[in-house]
Amino acid sequence: MTRFVVNRLAGMLLVLFGVCLFTYMVFFLLSPDPAVQICGKNCTPERIDQIRENLGLTDPFVTQFWNFLSGLVAGRTYGGGIECAAPCLGYSFQTSQLVTDMIVQRLPVTAVVAVGAAVLWLLMGVIGGLFSAVQEGRFADKFIAGLTLGGMSVPNYVLALALQYVFVVWLQWLPFPQAVPFADDPVQWFLNFVLPWSVLAIGYAASYTRLTRANVIDTLNENFVRTARAKGLRPDLVWRRHALRPALTPIVTIAGMDFAGLLGGALITETVFGINGVGKLAADSITKNDQPVIMGVTLLAAFFVVVGNVVVDLLYSAIDPRVRVGAPA
Repeated sequence: MTRFVVNRLAGMLLVLFGVCLFTYMVFFLLSPDPAVQICGKNCTPERIDQIRENLGLTDPFVTQFWNFLSGLVAGRTYGGGIECAAPCLGYSFQTSQLVTDMIVQRLPVTAVVAVGAAVLWLLMGVIGGLFSAVQEGRFADKFIAGLTLGGMSVPNYVLALALQYVFVVWLQWLPFPQAVPFADDPVQWFLNFVLPWSVLAIGYAASYTRLTRANVIDTLNENFVRTARAKGLRPDLVWRRHALRPALTPIVTIAGMDFAGLLGGALITETVFGINGVGKLAADSITKNDQPVIMGVTLLAAFFVVVGNVVVDLLYSAIDPRVRVGAPA
C-alpha cells in the first residue's frame, strides 16, 4: 500500500510538471509580448525594455521556466525588488494583483458551487439509476431513459438561460444569483445557488443515472449476487448490500474527476449567472488576454484533477471488496 501511494504521488508530480511545462510553452511561444500589453498604447521602447527586464523576459526560455517553477515552491523576486511569495503565479497584467490572491478570493465561491452540484447530481444519478435498474424494461425505466437523454443533450448555457427565465423572470420563485454572505442571510444565500447547482447537476445526473443503471444490471449477473439470492436474502438486501456497492466503483471514479474539474472553475455556469468564482475569473482573463491569471487557473484545474485521480484510486479498496490495492494478480 505504501509503495502504491508513493508511486501515485510521484506520478502526480510528473504530470503536474508536464502541465506546467506545456502551459508555459504555450504562453511563451504563442502569446503577445506581455511588456507591450502591460505598458499600454502610449509607451516608449525604453519603457517596454525596462518592463521586459523586470519580468525576466529577456532570459532564455529554460531560465524563465526554472524561475517560474522555483517561484511556485519558494517564491521569487522580480526586477525592481517586487516580492512574490510562494506559491508565486505572478501578477495580473490588468490589475497588478497577485494571481494567487485573486484565485484564493474566488475559490470559496467555486467550492460552494462544486460541492452543492456534486451532492445533487450524485443523489439524482445514483437513486435514478438504481430505480431504473430495478424497473428494467418497464415504463419507468424507459421514462427515466428519456429524461437522461434530454438532460445530456441540452447545453449548459441553454439550460441556464431557460431555468433563469422560468424561475426568476416568469414565476419569480428564485432571485437572480448575487453575492450574499451566508452569515448575513442563510436562506437568501441558499436560494442564490439553487439555479447554478441545478444547471450543473442536471447534465451530470443524466450521465450518472445511465452509468449506475448499467453497472447495477451487470453486477446482478455476478456469481456473488446469485449466491446471496440462493441463501434466501431479501431482495432489498441483495440490491443495497451486494449489487449497489460494487457498482459504485466507476461512479466514484468519474465523480472524483468531475468534482475536481469543477473546483477548477465552472466557466459557463459562473459566467451566465455572474457568479464571481474561478470560472468567471478565467473567462474574464481570456477576454482580456491576462496571461498570468489564465495560466494560474489552468494549473489550479490540473492540480485538482490530478489530486482527485489519486484520491479516487486510494478509495477503490474501501468501496469495492473485490479490489485490493497491492494484491497479487
